Amino acid sequence: MNGEINRLTHAFAAEQGLHATDIQALAAILDAETPLTPGRLRHHLGLTSGAVTACLDRLERAGHIRRARESSDRRVVHLHYLPDARSAARNTFMPLAAATSRTQEQFSGAELTTVLRFLTILNEELDRLRQ
Repeated sequence: MNGEINRLTHAFAAEQGLHATDIQALAAILDAETPLTPGRLRHHLGLTSGAVTACLDRLERAGHIRRARESSDRRVVHLHYLPDARSAARNTFMPLAAATSRTQEQFSGAELTTVLRFLTILNEELDRLRQ
């Protein structure tokens, strides 16, 4: 499953002229409940500030994000996913969402609860390995 999702992600990255890390950054920006800052993105991705700056430069040049100084503290930069770029990502990843939905329909609620519990515990264990 991870391999297939990675293949889809890498294909999207290649077609957009981006790196796989750029796609991880886009996902983080899209999924954030409030606008991310470069610092929060750096922490999320585990990259250096220089690597995040290079990533954001690529994403901005490619038309996926914009950086905005929206607070009274002009040092604070917020990252925003642009609507046209969101549409391009949606076109690529909606089939993945549909496949996930079709798969879920084949399982009962109890089975999905067990799968979710397994995946949650596995992610916690993998996180411990990283630390």
